[in-house]
Amino acid sequence: MSGLEALGWSSYFENQITQDDGPDLVPARVAEEQRGSYRTLGETGLRYAELSGRLRHRLELEEEVRPCVGDWVLARVPADHDGTALIDRALVRRTRFSRKEAGERTAEQVIAANIDTVFLVQSLNRDLNPRRVERYLALLWESGADPVLVLSKSDLCSDPDEALESIERVAGGVPVHVVSAITSGGLDPLEPYLKLGRTVALVGSSGVGKSTIVNQLLGREEMRVREIREDDDRGRHTTTARHLVVLPGGGMLIDTPGMRTVLMWEGEEGLAQTFQDIEALASECKFRDCTHGSEPGCAVHQALGSGVLDPGRWKSYLKLQREVRHEASKTDVRIRQEQAKKWRRIHLEARRRPDKRKLS
Repeated sequence: MSGLEALGWSSYFENQITQDDGPDLVPARVAEEQRGSYRTLGETGLRYAELSGRLRHRLELEEEVRPCVGDWVLARVPADHDGTALIDRALVRRTRFSRKEAGERTAEQVIAANIDTVFLVQSLNRDLNPRRVERYLALLWESGADPVLVLSKSDLCSDPDEALESIERVAGGVPVHVVSAITSGGLDPLEPYLKLGRTVALVGSSGVGKSTIVNQLLGREEMRVREIREDDDRGRHTTTARHLVVLPGGGMLIDTPGMRTVLMWEGEEGLAQTFQDIEALASECKFRDCTHGSEPGCAVHQALGSGVLDPGRWKSYLKLQREVRHEASKTDVRIRQEQAKKWRRIHLEARRRPDKRKLS
């Protein structure tokens, strides 16, 4: 395997290079981005980089995407090994993990690109929330990468088996591993995913132990961490930027800052994948347009009544579905039209109700 292939390079990216790019442009992978400054990995090693004037102009015209950690780019590398490379363009991503940008603006925030696996890290010692896991999974399935649930800090949990069982009920077949970064062999379950040329991103809330896992796998203190707070047993959030690091065994990790809120962006397919049990129940309803309320023959309503379907999971599904459709309606004209037709039909049916008719 060549140096570039060990960093994740493949024919998918090779085929995007054209004669127009010129011989002076070489592939490199974005390892870090902070306030418009970059560090890239390539055949010449790790070096600083910045956006070329041409790329900045095309970004203003929205003709290019801004490179992020994990992206493959074409850059001009100076002969001087200490010089700064100029990123000319980013290659089309194979996969990406993104969420809605924080704030009122409807925009996508790409967290990491060209990843093979996403470790969703959740701590076993405090506040293990199945509803939060469902929300994350709905986003992760949209990334194109394979999600894996990592339950960290098992050494601080009195009953890991009980916690594991509760999470497996909402995991929908996603692999779930219980790990500890401070016990001997505590991270062994993660080794099969960390192969040469493969990239794994770690995502999760602040303080769940992502940076500690990265440091342990690297065998050195690469990511700064702080002691667990005595008041709530949570680690202190220290990662403020995304980093790609190469492991001794050849795999790569991208550590990401903890997310205070998980804002839905795209998610129709992710919802269907995360809530396969509900989708299967809905397909058994008597009526194709069943609203899963009081209609006769509603399989979802029956499952809720019998206890087969957890009411909390059903509410979570409905909430995420509303969020996804709300965000999509801001940019998708077809969905807005469908929503308008739906409400016109509802208002029309309401006016036709016997109790709404005027007495002559």
